[in-house]
This record gives sequence, structure tokens and C-alpha cells, in this order.
Amino acid sequence: MLSFLKKKNDVGAAPLVPAWHPNFRNAENLPDIKVVRTAFFVNGAAVTIALALAIFCGVQERQLHGLNLQIADWQEQIDRDAGGSAKAVALYQKFQAEEAKIMEVDAFGKSKQVVSDLIVHLGQTLPANIALDGLDLRGNGLVVRLTVRGTSDAALGYATHYLDQLRADKKLAQFDDFSITASTRNPATGRLAVELFFRLRVTTVKKP
Repeated sequence: MLSFLKKKNDVGAAPLVPAWHPNFRNAENLPDIKVVRTAFFVNGAAVTIALALAIFCGVQERQLHGLNLQIADWQEQIDRDAGGSAKAVALYQKFQAEEAKIMEVDAFGKSKQVVSDLIVHLGQTLPANIALDGLDLRGNGLVVRLTVRGTSDAALGYATHYLDQLRADKKLAQFDDFSITASTRNPATGRLAVELFFRLRVTTVKKP
């Protein structure tokens, strides 16, 4: 009996060793037991991005359509007003041409000295062999008629020399061109009749 009890105690005191068996599970083939799968988030993000792109493209397309309509409206207005604009430009150019003429005459009227002063100055500058016959004030300048003593060649040389003198005269600065426009021999007096022209300098009027 003692041997039997002893045997039982020996058996009960033996260490418990877990049963060993090979693990034949393939983790790749096991079902996904997650409550929310990773593929859901990936697909959700892809759908969100696609919707955002679609909305952005739609907004851009709407704005582009509105701009095209506005451009078409502006072009229609331009085409409608083109005729009137061309007429206005032509009238303005005509007005500028007329204004230039008026400004030229006005500038001449303001710049010309008193006729008596001009005659006195020209009389003071005359050489001994040249006589002043008359002046003719015109819209674009001044005509000076002279009588020059001497042979044809000599008289013409005197007139040319006098013209150069007048060209350098600072008191005649309102004129920018001096030229001999005519020269004829007077058979009655044997003297040379010379006509000079002083072109009025065009004054540029600054517009405000």
C-alpha cells in the first residue's frame, strides 16, 4: 500500500509539458478579421481625391465658359462700335490738321512784331545798294520785295549776301527758313527786283 501511494505522489509531482504539434497555418491565406479593412481607407481616399478633382475641373470649366461669353460680348461691342470709332478717329485727325493751321496763323500773329518795327529793323539792316520796296505778311511767312543795284550777277550776289545776313539775325528768330523766290531785271530802271521769303517757324503747342 505504501508503494502504491508513493507511486501516486511521484506521478502527481511530474512536470506538466504542453503537447507539441507543428504549425501548418498560412498567414497569407487566413481571412482578414479587422472590423474596418485597410482597403476601405485606400478606396475612400481615392474616391475623395477623384471627387475633388472633378469639382475643381467643373468650377474651372464654368469660369472658362463665363469668360468666353464675356469675351464674345466685348467683341460684339467692339465690332458694333468700330464704324463710329473709325469716323471719330478720322474727324479727330481732320481736327488736328485744322488746329495746326490755326495754331500756325495764331503763332505768326503773336510772334510777328509790329509791322512798323519790322520795317524799321529791315531798313536798318539794308546794305547801301539794296532798297526795300515792300512787305507782304502771309499765313505761313513773310514776303520781302527788294530792288538791288548792279549787274545781274553782282545784284544777285548782293541779295544772296543780304539773305545770309538776315538768316543770322537773332531778331528774326520767328522765321526758320530764308530763301530767294524770284529775281527779275527791271528794263526801265536796269535794276534787279528780288523777292525773298521768310518762312514762319511752327511753334509746337503743348497740350495739357
